[in-house]
Amino acid sequence: MTDLFDNPMGLCGFEFIEFASTKRGVLEPVFEMAGFTKVAEHRSKDVHLYRQGGINLLINYEPKSVAYYFAQEHGPSACGMAFRVKDAQLAYSRALELGAQPVDIPTGPMELRLPAIKGIGGAPLYLIDRFEEGTSIYDIDFKFIEGVDRHPEGCGFNIIDHLTHNVYRGRMQYWADFYERLFNFKEIRYFDIKGEYTGLLSKALTAPDGMIRIPLNEEASKETGQIEEFLMAYNGEGIQHIAFSCDDLLACWDKLKARGMPFMSAPPETYYAMLDERLPGHGEPVDELKTRGILLDGSTENGDPRLLLQIFSDTLIGPVFFEFIQRKKDDGFGEGNFKALFESIERDQIERGVIATNP
Repeated sequence: MTDLFDNPMGLCGFEFIEFASTKRGVLEPVFEMAGFTKVAEHRSKDVHLYRQGGINLLINYEPKSVAYYFAQEHGPSACGMAFRVKDAQLAYSRALELGAQPVDIPTGPMELRLPAIKGIGGAPLYLIDRFEEGTSIYDIDFKFIEGVDRHPEGCGFNIIDHLTHNVYRGRMQYWADFYERLFNFKEIRYFDIKGEYTGLLSKALTAPDGMIRIPLNEEASKETGQIEEFLMAYNGEGIQHIAFSCDDLLACWDKLKARGMPFMSAPPETYYAMLDERLPGHGEPVDELKTRGILLDGSTENGDPRLLLQIFSDTLIGPVFFEFIQRKKDDGFGEGNFKALFESIERDQIERGVIATNP
């Protein structure tokens, strides 16, 4: 059995998230609103690179590509993701030996071959070993736009913190085993959240490098709860939300708001009234958090605050939304806020008539 802390695939963070849409002009304004700038175009394919800090987002419009067919089935969507690895061919070969299904990504002349395996919902999971400045896949396969900063600061977000996936009932363990078997991920959190009418189960997995986090959610009720509604709207399993991390969420929120970013409904005032009781000595400006609807979680035991600040956008790409976070020594996922968020979405479902409250 592989040591839990061993990194057999040589993982070292996320490289990019790939998006697709059958219509142009749907994804671009969302990216720009979140602070991303188009910095490059693929040399031979209809693929565009958007950046902010160390985050790479691709829009793939290439006809009859894997992304094209994914968008045909799911609508505007996050259709793939990439892990950084030390040796892509070794990682790819090992993944196939362990039962992964290959995904053929066609390449043109003088282009890099990007090895990929089939991930959740059939989305390709790319394995990338060219990510150093000057020799990356973008330096080779893309043309950077003249006069545009190659590494724009945007709204101040630095990295992809995690990608949360929604899966069908009974499939959460299957996909947890997939990540554990192939990449030696380990479970770091388990949630069993119950609202008044619905519930969900969630496993949060992290890679041996500590930089790739994949939470998995599945429906835990017989009703049409949040996960079930997503799966129907999305027409299958896939990425529910994407979390971007920053060093100053208050400042980043102000920049997002100025760009028109819509956020989920703010928690009730009682949430902020109870913060000092829940997290004594947290040291955060409660009034500043309250005016922005930013959530606070973590612990302050032994006078050592370990905090997580987070806020969620409305759904922006079909049923997919963004999470914006700042970690202050806390490696969790906002467990203290999880139930409050769940109940907030459940109330919205009741108001929209998705959940019937009459016996």
